[in-house]
Amino acid sequence: SSSRTEKREPTMQDFGELVLVMGDLCIPNRKGKLPEEFKALLVPGKIKHVLCTGNVCSKSMEQYLRNLVVGNASNVHIVKGDMDDSKTYPEEKVVTIGGFKIGLCHGHQLVPTAHVESLLNLQRRLNVDILITGHTHQTEVYANDQKYLINPGSATGAATYNGKASIPSFILMAIKGNNVVTFVYELKFDPETNEQKVKVSKSEFSKEPDDE
Repeated sequence: SSSRTEKREPTMQDFGELVLVMGDLCIPNRKGKLPEEFKALLVPGKIKHVLCTGNVCSKSMEQYLRNLVVGNASNVHIVKGDMDDSKTYPEEKVVTIGGFKIGLCHGHQLVPTAHVESLLNLQRRLNVDILITGHTHQTEVYANDQKYLINPGSATGAATYNGKASIPSFILMAIKGNNVVTFVYELKFDPETNEQKVKVSKSEFSKEPDDE
């Protein structure tokens, strides 16, 4: 019998280790809950690391994030947002995944906040390849001169600190060696179906190998 190889769509894991980047949940402070459309996509066991930019604001939400990473509780990294009461979250953190040093900070500490120069200054101080910040509730994926700045936005679409509405969003990064593929998920209103739909955009970033 002739064996034929099944052609299959590449899964995200084919791109590398999956890293969930999420933050500014603000539950229950400003928003009720994580969208069901997101929960359906975030299956426990597939994600190897969670990098949370802060403003988790509840123990149950922290536990939800920890449960996504089965058997790897130490791979869940959360930094302190301006609305977090937790004494255990650090202000900033540096982790290494694959060939990347990744810096994590909520971003409300920066002056001026969300300004590219402020972000690049922090990235230089932490000496990281990728800097992940939150606070603005707006997704951002910005590559510049071997540096990568990422903001996952608000996972719940919580209003910003100055009351502006935001689009619910999170980011998945697939990291393999010195390459990262970034998937931005946003829950947007689709006028054709009159419903909220998850839109995904993809970008890639590579860094030069470190000189030995």
